[in-house]
Amino acid sequence: MVGQKSPKVPYVYTMNFEHLKTLSAIVATGSFDGAATLLGITPSAVSQRIKALESSAGQILVRRSLPSSPTEAGAILLRTARQIQALEADALQSLGRGPAGRSTASIAVNADSLATWFIPVLHEAATWTDTELDLHIEDQDHSSRLLRQGDVLGAVTTEPKPVGGCRAEPLGVMRYIPAASPGLRESYETTDGINWPEMPMLQFSTNDDMQHRLLRSQGVERFPPTHTIPSSEGFLEAARAGLGWGMIPEQQLKHGRPGDGLVALPGAAAHDVALYWQCWALASPRLERITAAVQAAGSHLRRN
Repeated sequence: MVGQKSPKVPYVYTMNFEHLKTLSAIVATGSFDGAATLLGITPSAVSQRIKALESSAGQILVRRSLPSSPTEAGAILLRTARQIQALEADALQSLGRGPAGRSTASIAVNADSLATWFIPVLHEAATWTDTELDLHIEDQDHSSRLLRQGDVLGAVTTEPKPVGGCRAEPLGVMRYIPAASPGLRESYETTDGINWPEMPMLQFSTNDDMQHRLLRSQGVERFPPTHTIPSSEGFLEAARAGLGWGMIPEQQLKHGRPGDGLVALPGAAAHDVALYWQCWALASPRLERITAAVQAAGSHLRRN
């Protein structure tokens, strides 16, 4: 009708795949110049693509710093970009592209898991000709953060609730036992038990509170001399050397070297950590293969 205004058409945001790939390249390389080299285009083209993507999204997506990093909104699109790239790699493999279909599978796993029950996944991955592993070592209590940021496609985590766009499956329970070298235990064992306030202690990092929890259960208000050993294998060797006591994965105690083992400390309970596998909720053969390998390896964990 003449004079009647046309109804307002709502704006529909459509994502340009090349723009998303550029965002992924910037985060992967840490800079616009690095992304340009990776994609085989000029830095100016990279900048134009990101400006177009940000204009479409109506938000800043990349922090212009060194290294460049995604904003909260950028992390959402980054995860989408990497999911699309994973599906693209699967499609190339299905088309018989062989090595051209090789893609990187980024996975977050905590150091203790990597040193014990997760090892069979590495053996399985050695048979995959289409996948390159990129392992991120992250504490199991914080690994889901990498999923939210889109940095990894799967993570071993303690969080049972799925991250948005992901699915979660229980793996089992990892048991930690308070242990020390026989000599250290003998030096600090009294008729009343272990002298917890004085016996030197090990911790994996400042975020590692397993030892602190045990001390609090023993009524210890101040912590003893503490050594920080940010390596699962190094932590075990430090305990064997008598540097301090620590919460040791049960599997490492079971497979200790003859005559060079550790002994459990009396009067203290073990600590169980329930683990879950969270990964993108994609119908991807490659991701399903990785998930199956992790589940098979996790079958060696304790059951709830």
